Amino acid sequence: MEVVEYTDPLCPWAWGSEPVFRRLRAALADRVSWRRVYCVLFDHDDDPPPDPAAETAWYARYVEDICAHTRAPRARRLSRVAASSWPSSLVAKAAERQGDEVAGRVLRRLRESVFVLGEPADTLALAESAVRGVAGLDRVRLAADAASAAVLEAVRADRAEARRPVREVLSVRGGPPHPGTAKETADGGYCYALPTLLVRTPARSRVVPGWRPYEEYASAIEELGTGLLSESVRTAPAEALARYRSLTDPERDLLAHGPWPPADAVRVETGNGPVWLHPEEAAVHPARGGGSPAFP
Repeated sequence: MEVVEYTDPLCPWAWGSEPVFRRLRAALADRVSWRRVYCVLFDHDDDPPPDPAAETAWYARYVEDICAHTRAPRARRLSRVAASSWPSSLVAKAAERQGDEVAGRVLRRLRESVFVLGEPADTLALAESAVRGVAGLDRVRLAADAASAAVLEAVRADRAEARRPVREVLSVRGGPPHPGTAKETADGGYCYALPTLLVRTPARSRVVPGWRPYEEYASAIEELGTGLLSESVRTAPAEALARYRSLTDPERDLLAHGPWPPADAVRVETGNGPVWLHPEEAAVHPARGGGSPAFP
C-alpha cells in the first residue's frame, strides 16, 4: 500500500492536519509507503499584490479563521504573505535524502516558520535558517541538495503530479469548512486541494481530500488493507515530546496520555495557544533564539 500526501510546507490547512497525520503515521508505523508531494501553493508566476500590507492583513484573518476550525496555533503577527513555496519545498524535498525522520522534522520547522514565528520561509536563506539545529540533519548536505538540479526536478515533478488530480476530487460531496474539492488553476486545469491523502494498492484506491477527522483516513486505509492500523499510538507525555520534539495541544491530545506538561517541556506562546518543545529542541529552535537572527 502507498499513501500519497499532497501538501505544501506553508499551507494553513496542511498545518492544521498535522495532529491527525502524525497519529496516522504512528498507527501505520512502517507497514506502508508514505510519500509527500509538494504542490507549490505559492508559485513563481503568482501576481504580486498591489497592496502588500492589505494582502497580509487579509491573509492573517484567513489563517485565523482556519486555525479556529483546526485549533492549530497561529503566529501572533504575520510579517507578510509568502512570496513563494519553492524554497521551502526544495528544502523539504532535499531533506528526504537524509531519511524519513529528519525529513519530518525539517518539514515541521518550515511549517512553524510561518504559523509559529510569522516569518514564512519563502527564500532559500530563510528556509535553511529555519531548520538550523534540527536533530540528525546534515546542513551542508541539505544546502547542496536543495540547490541541485535533481531536487529541483523532483519538486517540478511533484508540482506536475499535483495538477493531475484523480477524478473523484473534481466534485466532492461535503460541507464547510474545507471539503477538499480540487482547485481550478489559471490555465484551466485543476490542482489538489491541500491537504489531500490518496491511499492506493495495485488494484484499488481511495482519496480523502480536505481537512478531515482521523476516522475518515482510518476508514479509507482499513477498506484497502484490514489490520494495518495500530490503536496503541499514545505514549507517556515525556516520551511523546522526545519523539516529536514539538507538539501543539491538539497533537498532545492525540499522541500523549497522562498528566501534561512534562516537567522539562518548554512552552512557546502563539496567537491562540502554546507549542510545547522538548528542551533539546528549544535550545536550537528559532522561537527560543536558537536560530538565525532573522527570527525574533
